[in-house]
Amino acid sequence: MLSPQITVLMPAYNAGKYIREAIASVLEQSFTDFELLIVNDGSTDNTIEIINSFNDERITVLTQENKGVAAALNNGLRHARAPYIARFDADDICYPYRLQVQYDFITSHPYYSIIGSGVDYTDVRGNLIFTWQPDALNHNEIRQLSYKICPFIHSSVFYKRDAVLNAGGYNELAYTFEDHFLWADILRHEKAFNLNQPLIKVRLNAESITIDEKWRTGKFRQIKYNTLRKLSITEAEGKQLSEIGIKQLSPRIKKGAYYALIGKKYLWNNYQPEKARKNLIKTLSISPLHIKNYFLLLLTFLPERTLQKLYQLGKGNFRFTEAEVPTAVLNQKELNYGS
Repeated sequence: MLSPQITVLMPAYNAGKYIREAIASVLEQSFTDFELLIVNDGSTDNTIEIINSFNDERITVLTQENKGVAAALNNGLRHARAPYIARFDADDICYPYRLQVQYDFITSHPYYSIIGSGVDYTDVRGNLIFTWQPDALNHNEIRQLSYKICPFIHSSVFYKRDAVLNAGGYNELAYTFEDHFLWADILRHEKAFNLNQPLIKVRLNAESITIDEKWRTGKFRQIKYNTLRKLSITEAEGKQLSEIGIKQLSPRIKKGAYYALIGKKYLWNNYQPEKARKNLIKTLSISPLHIKNYFLLLLTFLPERTLQKLYQLGKGNFRFTEAEVPTAVLNQKELNYGS
């Protein structure tokens, strides 16, 4: 069998509620020369039964003990047969043209190793919340972002397999930010570009291991940002991150974080104050001691123009920082693409 051009790499853990729709969206791609490599990370629900219900030779399944998403991705990278990897999550949805757009871009602009895109965020039921567009598009802009800002939405990323393998793959100590840690390291040597066009739907749901950053403890954020700044992480730091993160996997915390995140998105990104208020009230009923959410609730009564000024002020103060490591710079011809 000839090797495909693209490996769609999908880790899956107890994704039975959503994985059927995710798989179908991949199989319906206009670009057809791909394999869908699903790494079943020790699921205990009906994930594997749903995967096996599809009769498509492009689907390959690896099953491992539950080791976490970073280990699942590294396992997948080792078994991937294609030179290009399209990352994708088991609860998200690909638009039919996603693979074609990113494949065409990277093959016509081979000096890039990583291609991100805009995404449409939905709630757990699939209702559109807002469209996210990257903070930075060309490589030079991406490299100027603060190290605290992840430049890509992970499940939208399309990259050269060898570039990531040569960088050592995903760091399994970087609990829930293995992608951010990888980009911070690899962008010192490889070039990247973000497409403004939304190519996937990202489903926010309370069952995800990833929660709103503001709900992480101060200690977790301190360790995370310190490791990103120094581009190294020790076993002890990884253990601390994992221990803190696992303690926050309770349904109450995840549900509270889910409603808080949706409330903020309807406040800052898609001004719908009544929906923002409804979700913030839900999160306060779950976790009434989160004082910042009372402040956000008060903000829902401000006019949109005032809120946008506050949002841009806060974003501007946080967005850019001078790059702390050497970086390859694109020439003017490369910069002009997509502008």
